[in-house]
Amino acid sequence: MIYADHAATTKMSRTAMDAMRLCMEETWGNPSSLHDVGQKAALALWSARERIAACIGACPEEIYFTSGGTEADNWAILSAAHEGAKKGKRHIVSTAFEHHAVLNCLQKLEKQGFEVELLDVHESGTVSWRQVAGAIRADTCLVTVMYANNEIGSILPVERIGAVCREKKVVFHTDAVQAAGYLPIAVGAQNIDMLSLSGHKFHGPKGIGVLYAGKGIVPEPLLAGGAQERGRRAGTENVPAAMGMAAALEEVCASMEVNRKKLVSLRDRLIAGLSAIPHAALNGERSNRLPGNVSFCFEGVEGESLLLLLDGRGICASSGSACTSGSLKPSHVLLAIGRSPEVAHGSLRLTLDAENTQEEVAEICRAVSESVERLRAMSPLWKDKVSGKKPFVL
Repeated sequence: MIYADHAATTKMSRTAMDAMRLCMEETWGNPSSLHDVGQKAALALWSARERIAACIGACPEEIYFTSGGTEADNWAILSAAHEGAKKGKRHIVSTAFEHHAVLNCLQKLEKQGFEVELLDVHESGTVSWRQVAGAIRADTCLVTVMYANNEIGSILPVERIGAVCREKKVVFHTDAVQAAGYLPIAVGAQNIDMLSLSGHKFHGPKGIGVLYAGKGIVPEPLLAGGAQERGRRAGTENVPAAMGMAAALEEVCASMEVNRKKLVSLRDRLIAGLSAIPHAALNGERSNRLPGNVSFCFEGVEGESLLLLLDGRGICASSGSACTSGSLKPSHVLLAIGRSPEVAHGSLRLTLDAENTQEEVAEICRAVSESVERLRAMSPLWKDKVSGKKPFVL
């Protein structure tokens, strides 16, 4: 089996599993309890907070544990929006190809009277800091722009965007779920006010995430309950998951540069191999993308059929975000960068990790090429294109 769907989730590392098991065996108490067993759990939770903070250049007091990236995104956006509304500011700037955790939250705010401005995305798969600067108004309360796109892997200029927001005194939030472990994060140097992470994207456990909220930003409670997370998030903390997330993040950050070099080599070989397929197109730029992300569109092919053929050959891939795999609509990300609905339906996302090999990349190239050829041979639409009855798009 070749696993090439690391953007959907990663296998938990042995380091993370060992950290969780040790925590469940030795610090299993409720961290809110005042007795010795509870206080040992509280110390473990604080340790996890310190370690995660150190990985992103933050202070422990700025780290809040969540159930994952979706909750962290919602928490950041709703908090900033409601705080802005108190000052008469109801304008929010974002992009047209954000994760649905952001876009659907923004739709919710629109129903509450907020004005959401979604910036157009370049064909290269990015948004410039100048676009953001031009969109900010006197009544803008929040800019939320992802660090790296979850489907096509394009990297956005968060440091420059953050600098613009800092200059104009607007809160800047970035969804860094796909970037963590693959790109450096330094919240201070990158002018980030709020940031979202999810443990299972970098070999940590599922069901645990982090919201970073810088000094001076107090997230409003989304849940009514106890006083956990310094009164900001009710509910007994998942200490083992927090410890597993901290261990995983430390490990990937320590090996980030070595892994990046290996992944870039694998990624570029995969791009070269798939580019040889006729009427295929890479989504986004070749270099300004996550080191392990490869996203292609193949004309005359349905992405779902391609995935099934690849799965039959032992290759795990996706056609886009795993969160929208049940949708029949073409990817909003691909539409945002200018792909037609017909072409967007023929998308394939391959996301690699340091555990992948050159031999696996070679097999993926063979399997994709042969599967695309097989599907096109069965397609009446493809026969019309080859015969000249209908034009090629790619």
